[in-house]
Amino acid sequence: MLYYLFTYLDRAFDFPGAGLFQYISFRAASAVILSLAITMIFGGRIIGYLKKKQIGEEIRDLGLEGQLEKKGTPTMGGLMIIAGILIPTLLFARLDNIYIILMIITTLWLGFIGFLDDYIKVFKKNKQGLQKRTKLAGQIVLGIVVGVTMYFSPDIVIREKSETHAYLETTNVLSSSNYERAKEKFTAESTKSLKTTIPFVKNNEFDYAVLITWISKEARRYAWLIYIPIVILIITAVSNGVNLTDGLDGLAGGTSAVAASTLGILAWVSGNLIFADYLNIMYIPNTGELAIFISSLVGATIGFLWYNTYPAQVFMGDTGSLTLGGIIAVIAIIIRKELLIPILCGIFLAEALSVLLQVSYFKYTKRRFKQGRRIFKMAPLHHHYQILGYHEAKIVQRFMIIAFMLAVVTIVTLKIR
Repeated sequence: MLYYLFTYLDRAFDFPGAGLFQYISFRAASAVILSLAITMIFGGRIIGYLKKKQIGEEIRDLGLEGQLEKKGTPTMGGLMIIAGILIPTLLFARLDNIYIILMIITTLWLGFIGFLDDYIKVFKKNKQGLQKRTKLAGQIVLGIVVGVTMYFSPDIVIREKSETHAYLETTNVLSSSNYERAKEKFTAESTKSLKTTIPFVKNNEFDYAVLITWISKEARRYAWLIYIPIVILIITAVSNGVNLTDGLDGLAGGTSAVAASTLGILAWVSGNLIFADYLNIMYIPNTGELAIFISSLVGATIGFLWYNTYPAQVFMGDTGSLTLGGIIAVIAIIIRKELLIPILCGIFLAEALSVLLQVSYFKYTKRRFKQGRRIFKMAPLHHHYQILGYHEAKIVQRFMIIAFMLAVVTIVTLKIR
């Protein structure tokens, strides 16, 4: 909203300083500061309100050290994160940007599903919360919305390197002296495409249409039948992965902040013609605006960690974890870096796989040997280390270090081909 106000003031009255709002970097910095202020300054009041209303976490006794001490800790703290994301975004971002619209829809929709889940657990005293099939259906609906928009919206396009520039690069003709002559490095017109970034491959690109065009070239028009289910799978997997990771104080919030910061860098370079050319990656017009949303996200998660680090004064609940996971997945899809998720979100992947392997192996051994056996002491993975005797804070710190290392590797993959 402020973007439009100050743009008008700059053009109509040449208002001093109003031109700053034309710069994404200034608006992103403003967004992160405001989101930090919202979560940190008003967070204490929100926690006080949650305590007053006795909106506390019901703890299941799993025999873990210090677990029962957390009983009654306020939950639904994800509302703080959502407020810290949406308010700065609405104030500083361009609301006519298709990517910003998609992110606002994602935040509100998954925030609503997570809120319903927490509401049933807290107020209805039902530890199961929202039925799994209902929660899954909500994630699938979002996946359909995102997939359909990405495929059919005329505003979602990419610009590829022109054949002339590709020839200059391969023949080493391009140099500083003729750089200006090769200024048009990308095609003049934007095109619809299902290309995405794939790590460790020569051209660093993969076209989803290949999965169906082997039938015939005309089959490309039906590529959405492949693309949309993939989008649904990614959103569902990452959203539930963050949800499973949210079991220790500060773990889900901290690892999400690292992943979001990395995606912010990737969104900025992908939406900047100069950096896209320098890194030799696809240029995606208008994704730079996502830097404002992601800055709000990073500020909100860091501000939330002020109250969520050990010992936690508030839990994010499904209101926060489902929302964070869905946001990370959708951002990755938008900037066409979703195939980097197994690297960037390695912590979430490990947590989800530990549960899947534990349950599958237990069922298999029970069926075969009449007695279930386990791979881990307990799943998700962070509980395995708790039973081994590691302190909760140490587990979180080490997982954060791994998350940071994975983030660096993710960025490096842009140049490793």
